[in-house]
Amino acid sequence: MLSLCIQVFAVLAVCSADTDKRDISYTFRAWNIDQPLKEQLAVVYKEMESLKHEQAVMKQKQEALSQALPYCSQKPIDTDVEMNLTSLQTGSSHLPYTLTQGEDGAEGSGEDDSDEALDPCFHYTVLDQAWRATNYSTKKVSCDRSVQWKGWYRLFYRGKTIQMPERCVKKEMCGTHAPLWLVGGHPRIRDGVVTRKVCGNWRNNCCLFKSPPIQVKACQGNYYVYKFVRPEACHLAYCADINTLVCGKCKKSESCISRDKITWMCKKNKMRVKANVHFFATYPASISGKVNTIVYRKVYVNQGEAFNARTGVFRAPFSGVYQFFFSTQTGGSGTTDLWLVVNNYWVAVSHSNVQGSNSVGNLSTYMTTLRKGATVYVTQNRGRSWATSASNTIAFGGSLLMVRKI
Repeated sequence: MLSLCIQVFAVLAVCSADTDKRDISYTFRAWNIDQPLKEQLAVVYKEMESLKHEQAVMKQKQEALSQALPYCSQKPIDTDVEMNLTSLQTGSSHLPYTLTQGEDGAEGSGEDDSDEALDPCFHYTVLDQAWRATNYSTKKVSCDRSVQWKGWYRLFYRGKTIQMPERCVKKEMCGTHAPLWLVGGHPRIRDGVVTRKVCGNWRNNCCLFKSPPIQVKACQGNYYVYKFVRPEACHLAYCADINTLVCGKCKKSESCISRDKITWMCKKNKMRVKANVHFFATYPASISGKVNTIVYRKVYVNQGEAFNARTGVFRAPFSGVYQFFFSTQTGGSGTTDLWLVVNNYWVAVSHSNVQGSNSVGNLSTYMTTLRKGATVYVTQNRGRSWATSASNTIAFGGSLLMVRKI
């Protein structure tokens, strides 16, 4: 009987603790096994009654909270109350979320990652308040000085992502007297966290109120997070540009742009050209005398297909910076010269002068900037170069180091 009661007590304690682990924790009260059975049971029953009481209190709190939320969402909030209940207005939410990005830039599963642990793009507070919109005229004046700002925020309008305006907003809009707008524009993703000035429009002066700077970061998925701070005066409030609602519809491969900061559109990002051009070829036999163009027949690498094995000529597929190398093995007495020819100009030489029966290897390199379509090849002006099918001593190769507009 005692063991059964103890098991029941343990189950009740665990289930009750799991109801809300943030507010409730239980510690088993130890009793002496040597005590009489009646006294041991009394201790168990007392603990069970205590648990039942705490469960009843917690249930009352949950019911009160459920009743309070709908009431607060319908009832206008005074400025004094707004300090603690900025989110409890019509169409508003002010809840912390931990988000991750999917492949299409949408909000993902929320799984933690070491790089995401400190990234504000994944740890922010949702700020969805319709009165912050640039098309919302002042009815009940709000002031962000009374808000206890903490951490990073992402702006929404009725559940859709939105961003701060980048141009002056008329006074008496955004639910306040002097609307706050972002000076200097939003950053790019590669800029990381940046600091931007914030101005408030009043008395025909777009920046009469210079609010303390805020931090901004661009995130994958065409949205931004802001580290808001308290303005220095009332009544000032951060604006949400209603014109930027289209930005939330942009794909991962698109950017949200605007020339006049009024009409926004999604534009496909330009594809970056990858510098993926490499080649390496050899001549598998000896060469004597003058050869206008050495045809390197044995090709090991031809990434980008820019080298022609039938002609021995490399043709630049992109404008940019290239590096080339060419080598030879001189056999027998005399002078041997191999030249690198770029657009029919002799630009670099591999020179050797061997006496007697000696053999000398020589490797030359050359770096230059080429336009798309430029030709490069190697010619032997004089002498004798020695090679076999396995030696790879007569070689020619190169790589595109960097794409560059010329």
